[in-house]
Amino acid sequence: MNILMIILAVVGGAFLSMQAAINGKLGSNVGVFRSAFLTFSVGALVTALLIFFFEPRHAVTLLEVPKWQLLGALCGVPYIVIMVLAVQRIGAAIATVAVIFGQLTMSMLIDNFGWLGNVAIHFSVPRLGAVACLGIALFFIYSSNKTNAVPVENIAN
Repeated sequence: MNILMIILAVVGGAFLSMQAAINGKLGSNVGVFRSAFLTFSVGALVTALLIFFFEPRHAVTLLEVPKWQLLGALCGVPYIVIMVLAVQRIGAAIATVAVIFGQLTMSMLIDNFGWLGNVAIHFSVPRLGAVACLGIALFFIYSSNKTNAVPVENIAN
C-alpha cells in the first residue's frame, strides 16, 4: 500500500508540473489572478462533485474542527499565484524543483518537531543529504537554463 501511495504522489506531482506550465501560459495571456481564480473555481466545482458523490460521512464537520486546521485552505493561494508568476519567468523545471525544495525543507521541519499535530520523525543524515542533493539539483537546473534557453519562436520552426 505504501508503494501505491508513493506512485500516486509522483503522479500528483506530475499533474502539478503540468498545471504550473499551463497556468504560467494562461497567466501571461489573461493575468495572474484570473488564472489563479480559474484554477480555484474549477477545483472547487470538481471537489464539490467528489464530495457529493464519494465522500463518506464523518463524525466532525468543517465547523467543528479546530479553527487553525482551516488555515490549510489558504496555503494553496500563494502557491498558485507564485507558480503562475515564476513559470513565466524561470520555466516549469526550475519553478517546480524550487517548490519541491521548499516543500521538502518545510516538511522535514514539520516532521522533526512534530508541528501541526504530526508525529515527530527526527532529522537524520540521509534526510539532510536528500535536501542537500535537491539543493544541488536546483543549482544545476538553474545554471543549465542560462545556457540552454531557446526562444519560443525557434521551437515552432
